[in-house]
Amino acid sequence: MRFVPLAVAGLTALALTACTAGKEAAPSLGAQPKPSGTASQALPAATLELWHGFSTDAEVKAFEDAIAGFNKKFPQIKVNATKGVQDDQITQSIRGGKAPDVAASFTTDNVAQWCRSGSFQDLTPVIKQDGIDLTVLPEVSRTYTEFEGKRCTMPLLADAYGLYYNKALMKGEQPPKTLSELTALTKKLTVRDANGDIKVAGFVPSFQYYENSPSHMGPMVGATWYNPDGTSAIGSDPAWKQLLTWQKELVDWYGYDKLEKFRKSLGDEWSAEHPFFKGKVAMILDGEWRNAMIAGDPKAKDMDYGTAPLPVADDKPDLYGSGFTAGTVIGVPKGAKHPQHAWELVKHLTTDTGSLVTLSNALRNVPTTKAAMESPDLAEDANFRTFLDIFAHPKTSTLPANVNSVFNQEALSTFLARWEKGAVTDLDAGLKSVDKQIDDKLKLSGG
Repeated sequence: MRFVPLAVAGLTALALTACTAGKEAAPSLGAQPKPSGTASQALPAATLELWHGFSTDAEVKAFEDAIAGFNKKFPQIKVNATKGVQDDQITQSIRGGKAPDVAASFTTDNVAQWCRSGSFQDLTPVIKQDGIDLTVLPEVSRTYTEFEGKRCTMPLLADAYGLYYNKALMKGEQPPKTLSELTALTKKLTVRDANGDIKVAGFVPSFQYYENSPSHMGPMVGATWYNPDGTSAIGSDPAWKQLLTWQKELVDWYGYDKLEKFRKSLGDEWSAEHPFFKGKVAMILDGEWRNAMIAGDPKAKDMDYGTAPLPVADDKPDLYGSGFTAGTVIGVPKGAKHPQHAWELVKHLTTDTGSLVTLSNALRNVPTTKAAMESPDLAEDANFRTFLDIFAHPKTSTLPANVNSVFNQEALSTFLARWEKGAVTDLDAGLKSVDKQIDDKLKLSGG
């Protein structure tokens, strides 16, 4: 894939929020954009401000290495990278007229709001004029980087979610492919003491356990979040009821109080005390980055474990091999001082195979182009390959962009905590109540 200059097109941005009066033009991404081969000669010297959320020494170095590749193409462009920046800081900087030239976010939750408000500039014109073929990206990554026809971000590495299993605890059992197989194996592998307390859990079904969020587990049954008009589909999609019914039966088998006692006794998810490392849980739902955490932990690195796609609903075998994905996104905020230079940096970080492979090898996240996933320079083994395959699976899904994404997830998660506790007597009515909360919030947000 190379870039071909097409018709000149600039970027414009809407006012920052719906409550801000009027419209304000954002800087153009270049009056005469050039193809990659000559752009380094066409652009004047500049210093770019790049904000990102990476914070550890290894993460920061990986980003610096990727930027070094950009500097070889554009030696006249200096990049000042600021680490550990969160979304609210990015948003506030834009509102205050002090936006960086480029900003990266760990989450897709704010993409819809950034695209709709014009906080991040629509990249569609420059993508077209540079001849970038977006089909090099899996469809799912294209969906979580745009909203309402505006592509205001590009994907920069991805997370994919699958099943990790401790081979010693599995005792020769194969990873389950269906929910019924997961239930049976969970019961077989669970160990209790004389009082019935859980010593080893086959699988923890609680939605409050680490990565067991509804967004991560929903793809196991093909659950949908929204109707075509943007209203909530949680109460009308039977897949949610299917997932919750299965989950509650397994919670009840453990005993809610026993399960909660066990869950609350477990170590921190981000420490060496993770229960999977300690042999306290045989199977877990987790992201591809857990491979790197296992390899980096002196006490866990020799653990014999495997990875597989998540089990799926028994009546939906075509879903097997897929899962949930989201990832880091990057774009050019409104008010960037050097938008053309910024676009060249975004383009390099998100489409250059060498850059993506460098980042993936260092951070152990999934690279987001097909060329990078197939690169012979990509460091992989069987356990990491699982997540590359999940990410590329045609039925892998994500949480669709929504202006109230965080609120909607919290509304459902709050309900699920009550559900698994046994405080919900009517599941259908409860899910409809979640719909109402989400739809009422949507109306307040202007649809």
